[in-house]
Amino acid sequence: MAVLLQIRDAHKSYGAQVLLDGAEASITDDVKVGFVGRNGAGKSTLLKVLLGEEELERGEVIRHPRLRLGYLRQHDPFLPGETSMEFLMRDSGQPDWKCGEVAGQFEIKGDYLDGPVSKLSGGWQTRVKLAALLLHDPNLLLLDEPTNFLDLRTQILLEHFLRNYKEACLIVSHDRAFLGATCTQTLDLSRGKLTMFPGKIDAFLEYEKEHKERLERTNATVQMKMKQLETFIAKNKARASTAAQARNKTKQLERLEINEIEADEPTVSIRAPLVEPRKGTALRCVDLAIGYAERAIAKDITVDVDHGSRAAIVGDNGQGKTTFLRTLVDSLAPVSGEVRWGHGCKVGVYAQHVYTSLPEKQTVYEYLEQHAPLGAKTQEILNAAASLLFRGDAVYKKISVLSGGERARLCMAGVMLSQCNILILDEPGNHLDVDTVDSLAEALLGYKGTVIFTSHDRHFMKRVATHIIEVRNGSVVNYHGDYEAYLYSVNKEIEDGERELASKMSKAPIPAGKAAAKAVPQAARRNEREIRKELNTTEKLIARLDDEKKKLNEQMLNTADAKQAMKVHEELTAITAQLTVAEEKWCELSEELQDA
Repeated sequence: MAVLLQIRDAHKSYGAQVLLDGAEASITDDVKVGFVGRNGAGKSTLLKVLLGEEELERGEVIRHPRLRLGYLRQHDPFLPGETSMEFLMRDSGQPDWKCGEVAGQFEIKGDYLDGPVSKLSGGWQTRVKLAALLLHDPNLLLLDEPTNFLDLRTQILLEHFLRNYKEACLIVSHDRAFLGATCTQTLDLSRGKLTMFPGKIDAFLEYEKEHKERLERTNATVQMKMKQLETFIAKNKARASTAAQARNKTKQLERLEINEIEADEPTVSIRAPLVEPRKGTALRCVDLAIGYAERAIAKDITVDVDHGSRAAIVGDNGQGKTTFLRTLVDSLAPVSGEVRWGHGCKVGVYAQHVYTSLPEKQTVYEYLEQHAPLGAKTQEILNAAASLLFRGDAVYKKISVLSGGERARLCMAGVMLSQCNILILDEPGNHLDVDTVDSLAEALLGYKGTVIFTSHDRHFMKRVATHIIEVRNGSVVNYHGDYEAYLYSVNKEIEDGERELASKMSKAPIPAGKAAAKAVPQAARRNEREIRKELNTTEKLIARLDDEKKKLNEQMLNTADAKQAMKVHEELTAITAQLTVAEEKWCELSEELQDA
């Protein structure tokens, strides 16, 4: 187990905002780490420091001599007219068979591999960039919000790949489902400090909650003891007969300490519009065709959405989800057919990129005042602003100085301030952190109106959706099943495709270079008895290490002392590494035994 990257006493700030304040962490060559923290905490800045694009004000980043960083590029590195295969060969210097093998892991084949890469949708171009990244054989992948703008199928493909990837990863993401499926450890950046937790994101969040509750209980006990001692000292210090006891109690009191509990950072509290519930059909599409004059994307659409339902629009990127939503709100005219809204429907829209076209010269308050219903009081507008963290002087900030996340929150505040009984939300989770997305989900669960939305966040979709509409292969239809059933069907399709690809690869002729490598004679095989003996020893080692790991996990959950917790964490990291090596050894021995 080698340490690929070590961050020591890192300090970094922008003006008065401190991002890193003595931060320390290590990343070894055998871990997949989920990197979490609030928007603006400094995650992307730290990635830039690791990549050498920015420098620390103080501290250092120590890189292992054999570190090979791989970073998913956000810009398009393609040349005009080149195919996906030509790009992969040019970028990596690898032969066509190798490029095709790696591209196949992301279902890049046929016209997607041999056609112009510039014609592919953003999701497919991301797949091509991922394949190129892997062809460089990095031993530490840095992925910054890899699921943003990726459709469900591409997310699941990426998950499958990362689970089988043998090298280290550091993944920044707000997608809890994605982190839970791919990462075994969690790195948290909060108030300038880095904390490595030896467990998955859900376990980390539960640990944080339990740790805070435990400190609060301990403090309550200590405060009660202090009060008792202070009462005793006050009553007895003046008496000669009890003065000695009072002095002893004073020493006890001085030794008692209150654990410092950091105050909770401000949290979003989104409030959905208060509307009267309605019954019947809210939306009806009749023989609708959507798209453009020169090309219809989907046709023969006959879809109904009832009042009070929360309809999730699902489908791969490029299939027409956003086109369908734009047609519903009359931002794009139907090619044919019609969209009928029920009587009294008032529609509010949160568009995917609306925050980029906000009036730059307006203040936060002016924007919300403009979007508030007629007769709204100043306090109502301020409350709406405060619910999305625009408090105090922040309401007088010009929109031109707001960050992407702040603009997204402002747009959401404007929609929620309205009295709309229909909400159309196109990717509301993009540019919003985990807490804000959770707050939005809670608000929508209590909303009495109708919601029609798209999202790539599976955790959000599972919580919110009551009704699924699928856009696929030129049609838009009601999917007869819940979101869990839809997820299962997509997973099954991908797994069937992976099995088919593996079968084809095993039957395909081996290129000359690979055949030569396979022709190297193997060492003489050991007999079955020797293998079984080593396998038995390895199984006992795994059982012992597993017991130690469970005990250390219990200690981690029950200790309130920060130094002790760090010591236990270090022991736990070491045990986890040993356990991983032992389990890999067991797999190798099992295969050897099967061959024997």
